Amino acid sequence: MEDRREELEQAVEIIEFKKDHKFAKGVITGMLSTVCIFLILGAGVLFWVQGRFSTGSIGESASANIINNSVRAKINELTSMIHQYYYEDVDTGKLKEGLYKGLFNSLGDPYSAYYTEEEYQEMMISASAQYYGIGAVLQQDRETMQVKIIRVYDGTPSQKAGLKAGDIVVRVEDIEARTMELTELVTHIRGEENSKVHLVIAREGEEEYLEFDVRRGKVEVPTVDGMMLEDGIGYIVIAEFGKATARDFEKKAEELQAEGMTKMIIDLRDNPGGMMESVTEVLDYILPEGLIVYTEDKYGNRQEVSSDAERYMDLPIAVLINGNSASCSEIFAGAIRDYDYGTLIGTTTFGKGVVQTVSPLSDKSAIKLTTAKYFTPKGENIHGTGIEPDIELKYKYTGAKNKRFNYKKDNQIRRAVRELKQAEQGR
Repeated sequence: MEDRREELEQAVEIIEFKKDHKFAKGVITGMLSTVCIFLILGAGVLFWVQGRFSTGSIGESASANIINNSVRAKINELTSMIHQYYYEDVDTGKLKEGLYKGLFNSLGDPYSAYYTEEEYQEMMISASAQYYGIGAVLQQDRETMQVKIIRVYDGTPSQKAGLKAGDIVVRVEDIEARTMELTELVTHIRGEENSKVHLVIAREGEEEYLEFDVRRGKVEVPTVDGMMLEDGIGYIVIAEFGKATARDFEKKAEELQAEGMTKMIIDLRDNPGGMMESVTEVLDYILPEGLIVYTEDKYGNRQEVSSDAERYMDLPIAVLINGNSASCSEIFAGAIRDYDYGTLIGTTTFGKGVVQTVSPLSDKSAIKLTTAKYFTPKGENIHGTGIEPDIELKYKYTGAKNKRFNYKKDNQIRRAVRELKQAEQGR
């Protein structure tokens, strides 16, 4: 049993609990806000794809209002001046792509974008997890466009190369990281197996930039792990909501229940989200019958996702959250809160309450557009505000950082253990 506990503790460490929570609210807790993306096999860029956008008179009318004769004349004039006076030859195709991208940039929405055919293909490869990466999780500040590594997984190319959580990505090959949206930037980090990507990194405490040649490889990182703690308390970590998360969560929960779990801690700290279908499947396993989440577009069209009555987990639950808990993590936290089905412990979540739709176009390019808001069961949209915990508690780890993670040194886990013991006594 002791060997099994040690094995589980080592496995849980893969999910990276030795957190440096010096973030401001947002996906960096405070003024910063970020867009997270996984560079690991099995994660990828995960979107809730609702299908193609409908076209018709509305779209044609809007197009006519923008692309009129005067606009066409101005575009042609500007293009002519670029070709005539720009100091180098210009690719007309790239100018066209720039027009399309500019249209979406004008929305001022960091989640909406235009993708070239090549970028869309890369994105689909990410979503299907058929690519080779470096085994790190990146996030990008919406305002400054700064790219930070927030997690490096054990045994991955990133760890072997010496990258660390907290490192700032300055350049990828010859690309300045701040000049490119994260979804596009990672297409330059991924590549063929065993090929190398050159990264220039800024690290706290280092006066000069550090340079790394990271060999790309196949990376498999679990999205769910856990172990038994004490007094019947099971501990489950969900690193992100991917395709296999619901299945793996159910399996882990059943394993812990077989070991005597009567109370449960679910750790969503630093979980940037993922697939809506995944989080609703996990919640369906946990919650009794009822509404889980719903979305509304600007026309008032509403789509609901509910839990059925077939099964639910009737036991005290505590959920750990922080400023890096975003999107699907907030759907999870919002449903638990609205049903009063558990205690939220930690700090206020990121605040991403909108849904994106990815739609391919006829020329094999694509767009990603924010098409709806999502709401918690009681009708709250948390976009820009996040979800406040029931118990506000900033993270503090009192153990040695270079030693094996010890949950008893994690003040948020300790508080969750205490709350669950009290909840069970009050039943």
